[in-house]
Amino acid sequence: MNETFIKPFAEYAKPFISRNSLINRVRPFVGKDIIKVFTGQRRVGKSYLLFQIGAMILESNPKANIIYINMELAEFDFIQNHSHLLAFVESRLTGTHDCLFVDEIQDIDQFEKALRSLLAHGGIDIYCTGSNAELLSGDIAGYLSGRSIEIEVNSLSYPEFLQFHQLEESADAFLKYLRFGGLPYLIHLSLDDAIIFDYLKNIYASILYRDVVNRYKVRNTRFLEQLVRFLADNTGQLFSAKRISDYLKSQKINISVQVVLNYLDYLVKSLMVFRLPRTDLKGRKILETGEKYYFEDIGLRNAIIGFRQSDISKILENIVFNHLKIMGYTVTVGIFDSYEVDFVAEKPNHKKYIQVTYTMKEEQTLQRETASLLKINDNYPKYIISMDELPTSNIDGIIQMNIRTFLTTLME
Repeated sequence: MNETFIKPFAEYAKPFISRNSLINRVRPFVGKDIIKVFTGQRRVGKSYLLFQIGAMILESNPKANIIYINMELAEFDFIQNHSHLLAFVESRLTGTHDCLFVDEIQDIDQFEKALRSLLAHGGIDIYCTGSNAELLSGDIAGYLSGRSIEIEVNSLSYPEFLQFHQLEESADAFLKYLRFGGLPYLIHLSLDDAIIFDYLKNIYASILYRDVVNRYKVRNTRFLEQLVRFLADNTGQLFSAKRISDYLKSQKINISVQVVLNYLDYLVKSLMVFRLPRTDLKGRKILETGEKYYFEDIGLRNAIIGFRQSDISKILENIVFNHLKIMGYTVTVGIFDSYEVDFVAEKPNHKKYIQVTYTMKEEQTLQRETASLLKINDNYPKYIISMDELPTSNIDGIIQMNIRTFLTTLME
């Protein structure tokens, strides 16, 4: 192994903007004998979260020994499997608050074997990041049986976007957010269409080929790209794999339902898109057919398909979904007979029902959006979220709220 160019952690660390909501979730586990796993799409800020955690650890213990590995850097190419990882880490242990940070750990073959050995060694504070949804549910959790915790890292919420870009909350700031999304690196670029979308298209290509094509040995890359464009064009629409297959056949593309299902699964595991199941609100059960798909970052979606004013309702819906997820809600689509509720957001002992629309100015729209919510016979809060610049109101127990107000006030 060639370790000549490996530097101390402090030389890799870069300046960061604090994301306190994430740090507050990590803090109770710092120094504990449990692996902290940060999952999320590439470029949502996982690496900078490690820098922030490292700064926090060194502030409380300046002598802490942070062993840092970033699998996206060429100097760490010699760490190809669990044996290399274990040998490298063991050669750098000092017994003085040893910490291990591994960025993009899924690029190390059978890394979970090394993590289990290091846990058995004891006295090592372990943090790792990954850009694949199988990281905790499969590779780590199945091998370490309860000795790991996952913390999901998302692109910036709207309040974080304002903080990072040093913007006052306003209609103009919100339009920038719904157009360009919340990838943290955008603070280094001019918020100009050509510049931002060129950057985002490169990020999209990196995710698609590194985290989907290469990881799952995808052969039909043309179809995969068409499938992503279909999801972008139908963001928030209820459909099945069969519907996609039938649509493709109408375009003279013959792809089986099973291949569609496989490719959808790969995209979900890459954390670029999220699959939202339906919940039968009468029977309180998850329905097996018909799902919605939303993008982790709305800017990425806009870069793929183009930003179109006619898509504004889809974009708003995606943004509300992302905010609920960032706030820690489990989200599904609600079905009540023939009625649909855009989002059923749940936490322990708490629930919200939410409809999202561009405007409520038309009476027909108001009736349509309220009808499904009025069918629900419980006392949990019910919302209609829109772009209308109106004060928050309560009509028949339904809270009507501007989306900017919703995103800046729903903070838990």
